[in-house]
Amino acid sequence: MLRTKALRKILITSITLFIFLTIYVIKSVQNENVLDVNLEVEYVSNMGTTNIYLLNEDNYLVKNEILLTKKDKKEQIMYVLEYLIENNKKTYSSKLKGPLPKSTKIIDVDYNDGSVTINFSKEFLNLKKEQEEKAIESIVYSIMELKEINGIYIKVEGKLLEELPNSKNKITYPLNKDIGINKEYNLNSRNDINKTVVYYLEDIDNTNYYVPVTKYLNTTDDKIKVIIDSLTTSYIYEKNLMSFLNTNLKLNNYNEEEKVFFLDFNSNLYDKNNKVLEEVIYSISYSVFDNYDVNSIVFSVDGKDIRTVFQDELK
Repeated sequence: MLRTKALRKILITSITLFIFLTIYVIKSVQNENVLDVNLEVEYVSNMGTTNIYLLNEDNYLVKNEILLTKKDKKEQIMYVLEYLIENNKKTYSSKLKGPLPKSTKIIDVDYNDGSVTINFSKEFLNLKKEQEEKAIESIVYSIMELKEINGIYIKVEGKLLEELPNSKNKITYPLNKDIGINKEYNLNSRNDINKTVVYYLEDIDNTNYYVPVTKYLNTTDDKIKVIIDSLTTSYIYEKNLMSFLNTNLKLNNYNEEEKVFFLDFNSNLYDKNNKVLEEVIYSISYSVFDNYDVNSIVFSVDGKDIRTVFQDELK
């Protein structure tokens, strides 16, 4: 995914450069056409990205980055939802698919003050039992990647969906990321339940994708300890998922101050080439941002700052 992201940025930069050169040539020849070209430059330069969550072959939801060309919030939501419908002819790996049933239609989307109501056609109810929770998780996590979204409601043919079609599990509104994603339960009592989201990696077609797993554990440990312990263990329960963190990595210290999360590790944060892998930084950062209300993370090794990651720039 990192390679794909870099190529996208190069492509966008190249297109922008080409347009600027076009402006220069047109300006020299015919001034009246400059306005149209300037509008195109503005459009390309404002092109952004967002993340959606698609099913892999093991029924895990995988983070997948897409270009976001819409500016209006309602249009953005509709655009994202279209990617979540199976066989919608959108471009992504053949080993990933949208979790919503074929032929599902998005009848309407209402956006009001951070609240989103989605009205699907009746085909939405054709969800397979093993995928119905994943479908809800995919909708919620994908839509909430967009800014200024705080709650989601789902309707089918105008009627609020109050329970899952097959399991009949009740749905509590408004929906948000509190529902978890790719949930894993390892509980032996009702006491001291810790819910922590940890991001692993999966190799799909020689590209690394990030896979969030919501762990439910009986522990009094802080979430950051659960994150690092989960990513450094030599045994990963989840099928085909992996972590690039050294098993000897230790978290020396951590603290949160004014929306900044400070993490200090031992030297095993570095690889054998004395570098920190992007996959290591991203796995930890995605996990921290999903569990803590912070805007940035400062990484340090034995007290020496080496990297700052800002949430707004992390995709």
